[in-house]
Parts: sequence; C-alpha cells; structure tokens
Amino acid sequence: MSAYDLVIRGGLIVDGSGGEPFLGDVAVREGRIAAVGQGLDKGAQEIDATGKVVTPGFVDVHTHYDGHVTWEQRLKPSSFHGITTAVIGNCGVGFAPCRPGERDTLIRLMEGVEDIPFPVLATGLPWTWETYPEYLDFLASRTFDMDVACYVPHAALRVYVMGERGANREQATAEDIAEMRALFGEALDKGAIGIGTSRTLFHRSSDGKPIPTLEAGEAELLGFADEMRQRGKGVFQIVEDMQLPETTLHNVISIAERSQRPVTFTIGTPNDGPQVWRRHLGDLEAANDRGLTVRGQVLPRGVGMMLGHQLTLNPFYSTPTYTALAPLPLPERLVELRKPAVKATILSESLDPDAASMLGRMVRQFGTMFELGNPPNYEQPPENSIAARAAHEGRSPEDLAYDLLLQPDAMLYLAMANFTDGNLDSVGELMRHRDVVPGLGDGGAHCGTICDGSYSTYMLMHWVRDRGDGRVSLADAVRWLSHDTATLMGLDDRGLIAPGLRADINVIDLDALYLHAPEVTHDLPGGMPRLVQRAEGYAATIVHGTPVYRDGQPTGDLPGRLIRAGAA
Repeated sequence: MSAYDLVIRGGLIVDGSGGEPFLGDVAVREGRIAAVGQGLDKGAQEIDATGKVVTPGFVDVHTHYDGHVTWEQRLKPSSFHGITTAVIGNCGVGFAPCRPGERDTLIRLMEGVEDIPFPVLATGLPWTWETYPEYLDFLASRTFDMDVACYVPHAALRVYVMGERGANREQATAEDIAEMRALFGEALDKGAIGIGTSRTLFHRSSDGKPIPTLEAGEAELLGFADEMRQRGKGVFQIVEDMQLPETTLHNVISIAERSQRPVTFTIGTPNDGPQVWRRHLGDLEAANDRGLTVRGQVLPRGVGMMLGHQLTLNPFYSTPTYTALAPLPLPERLVELRKPAVKATILSESLDPDAASMLGRMVRQFGTMFELGNPPNYEQPPENSIAARAAHEGRSPEDLAYDLLLQPDAMLYLAMANFTDGNLDSVGELMRHRDVVPGLGDGGAHCGTICDGSYSTYMLMHWVRDRGDGRVSLADAVRWLSHDTATLMGLDDRGLIAPGLRADINVIDLDALYLHAPEVTHDLPGGMPRLVQRAEGYAATIVHGTPVYRDGQPTGDLPGRLIRAGAA
C-alpha cells in the first residue's frame, strides 16, 4: 500500500513564502500536503517534476463568475492559468439576493458593468434561489475545477431591500441600512467571504443607468463595516475612480478603521495626467503602519481592451453606417466593410454623440493601440502603436486601423490604463509595493472586450522570465499570486506548500510557458461568444490533491467546491 495518494517528485519547490526555491518532493494524502522533502516514499500516483517548478495554486481575488458557477463547472479562462481559488461577487454585481421581479434589473446591471450579454444570463441562470443563503446552498451542491468564494454583491442587496429606490440611487434610510446590515450578517454566518461594492462612474447598467451603489452614503458603507467588526469576519472590496486628481483613500481607510477587517481596492496608473497613485501609496502605507489591513489590487499588465468586428467594440462601432451594418452576420458584414465606398463613408462619419462622451473616445486612443500578435506582446514600444505606424505611412490612424481589422479574426489591443509613458514600469513599482496584491483579471466578465484573466501566466512569463530591466524574482511572484492573496481573503489553509495545508498545487515548465493570443469561442449558454486565452507549460494543476489539468488538458475530475468562509 502506498504511503501517499500523490507524490510530485524532484521539482524546484517555490513554496509561496518568498523564500529561496529548493529541490524536493511534495507528498499528498487525503487532499492535504502530507510531507515536503527529498526521497519521500512512493505515492499511488506520481508526477515527475524534474526541470519544473512546483508552486501553490494561485488565488484570484477579483473574478466575475457569479453566473458561470450556476451553469458550468470549468471556470475558463482562469483555470487555464493555474488558478485554484476564485473570488466572485466583486464590484457589487451579482445575482443574489434577488426577487423574481428584479431579475432583469440585475442581469442588465451585469450586462452593462461586466459585458456579459443579456441572452447568456437569461438563458443560463437557473434562478433556483431568492436569498443569498439559498444562492450559497445552490453553489454548495455543485462541483468545479477550482474552489469558489463569494462576496455579497452590494448592488443586488441594495435593490433587494430598497427596490426602485435602491436602483435609482436614493439615499438609504436608517431602516434600509439596518435591514441590509442584518441580511449581510446572515450571509457572513452562512459563509460569504465579505461584501463587494462599486462607486465608479464607469459601472453602468446596459440601459445606461449608473450602478445603484454609486452614491451610497457613508452611513450605509459603515453599517457593513460595523457588521463585520461585530462578527469578526469578512473582507470589504471596493472600486472607486481612484485615477481622478481629487480622489483620496478616505472611504477605504474609514471602512478599515471602523470594521477592523481587511479592505481591498482597485489601484492602477493612468496613461497620462496626474499620477495620483503615488499619493495613494503613501496613504496606504500609513494606514497599514497603524495596524489596519488595507490592500490595493493591481493588474500586472496594461488594462487592455480588445477591439474587432467579432467583438463588442471597434473604433467605428458607433458611426451611423457601421451601426446599420452591425446586425449582419460577421462574414456578410466584412463583405460590406471591404467595399471602398463603405470604408470612405465610415471614415468620414462622426461618432454617435452618446458614445463619444466615453467609449467613443476610448476606442480611438490610437497612441496606445497595437496589433497584439501571437504570441501576444503587451509591452510594445510607442513606435509600434497604430498612431505611430499611421504617421510613418502618411495616413490617418483610423485608415490604418480600418484596414487591419478587415483581416480574418483580426483584433487590436488597446492599453487603456497601466501604460504610463508607453511601458509597464509603473505597474512594476505598484506590484512590488508591500501593500499591493495582483488581481483585477475579471475572469468571466467582459466577454467581448477584455481578456485579462491570464495575468498569472503573464506575470511568470513577462515579469519573471522574459523582461529585461525590472524583472521580479520567481519567489516573489509566486508569493504574490498565492500566499499574499490567500492571506488577504482569510484563506489560511492554502497559499503555501507546507504540511497540513490544502494540496492546491501547480507544476509548471517555466521555460516552456507560452501564452496564446486571445481567441473567440462560442461556448456560453445559447452558443454566445466569449474571449478566452490559453497557455502552454502547466504540466499539472492540482486542486485538493486531485489533478484537474495535465499538460493543459482537463482530467475530468472536479474537486473544487464552494468555500464557506470561516470553515477554511
């Protein structure tokens, strides 16, 4: 009889602590790490990790699989990239609690904020719940290729308690706050990991209405903080427009002080204008030096939008002629777009005024727009931009972009943020900060616009292996992706390779690690499209001691479960 269920033998162990990697074996028994050392006894199953690195599974603290977990079991694309734990319910959007008459409201909110099409959600969501505990019970009956932890989405809770008043962003009364707080407390006791909210103008329902939580008052936010402090549990996640010159960490720090619980918020660098993130880092340090737990979340590459005719947006999507062609099937639309007269007309047209205020301007930021390539290059020099190439060719950037997008499956990559001075140096500075963790990949969301759920693979490839100046150590990158994110979420049973902890493990051929360009698949409910991004080089991804992927292929096993926070 074998001493262990599984032994990963002879790999370079990067244990998540930040310490020096070392050669050795990792033994697993009953879903837990049983031993770490050299020459361990034989396992019933063995993985030869010679020449490979062995890491803890990665914890993704910012995903949007709130709908996906109700209809599918493989949480793509995150599970392609070594993620073994995902946190959903971010940014205040989700599907519980929810009364039957409010379902369309929450669907349109998710459609607008996270670009998950209405037909996908209307077809896929089974709606076997109303309350948040019922939603958790439903998820607890399901299995996945990773573990899932859930924030209570503030917007859903607000609409549930306040109805139209909540959806219309009216200020909550004392009675409203008391009821929301009671329901939040019940959710925490049933296993919610905390609460997620949003106060950014960018988050709007697909009908154009701002997110219900945009103007939620301080009393409402601090009511949740009081509930967390009283129960001694929960994490508070918040996204605000931190890039604006006048913004401060006032709300973030007030919530952390009041709750005495971890608070995490979105941080990044604007491409131009005041670099207020440096001021925020100073305030962040001061807050943590006072004993609070506040963590910024940064995406380890440019905050990128994918543009193309098969996607949600392109530089011409709101011109009158393109709008008229948009309903055509893609092959027929491309036939029309290739006609010189159609091109000339579209290039002469102005953007729709409603779109020009935000998205219309964004999708024509040609100075930070690139052909991404395959393999994709997310840190290209400014001379590779559409604007620079067009100037070199003596044509307008609109003209060049139009021609490039006529190629089969063509996509352009727009670095909307995190690309200060045309590079990722500022992102590197943020990543290295002691009070910042990686995140914001938005796995499951932005089906036709963003494909950043691969950030863990990108960090290992670009920042550890390939970048010239400013590379980070393998030990640091793994610690950030596993131990630091797990600790933030209070998941102390994972994030390290150490005896007694959960056997969530990656075996990675770092030299062979390869990130493919984003591609469109049609595997959402109703055959709807989504962007996914695959990787090579993951020899094995193991969840609770069971391999769920071997050499990039699913094994068929689904050991992932709902995490009832507090039970870890």
